[in-house]
Amino acid sequence: MTSASETPVLDTLAAMTLDSVERCGLPVDTFLLTRIAALVAMDAPPMSYLAHIGAADGAELTAAQLQDVLVAIAPIVGTARVMSAAGHIAEALGMAIAVAETDIAAGG
Repeated sequence: MTSASETPVLDTLAAMTLDSVERCGLPVDTFLLTRIAALVAMDAPPMSYLAHIGAADGAELTAAQLQDVLVAIAPIVGTARVMSAAGHIAEALGMAIAVAETDIAAGG
């Protein structure tokens, strides 16, 4: 058994994500767009999208690519899920901006 952690849930999620990245042969942008599509299908909360924003920015994904994914999956997941996802993504972006502003204000 491993040693106890202060953040066992986050540690487990990080390990699962790392394992997924290492085992997947998709290009990074396709990998992230696929994960975002899965989040939409699951009606994930904003925090789930927030976990992907930095990586998506690092992979230079555009708003147009994200919109294309929403358009592509809309007939499968439905209008309600796509609209919910759009709201959750906007909320997650707001959270990311707030965190960045706090970091800047703190001198980081």
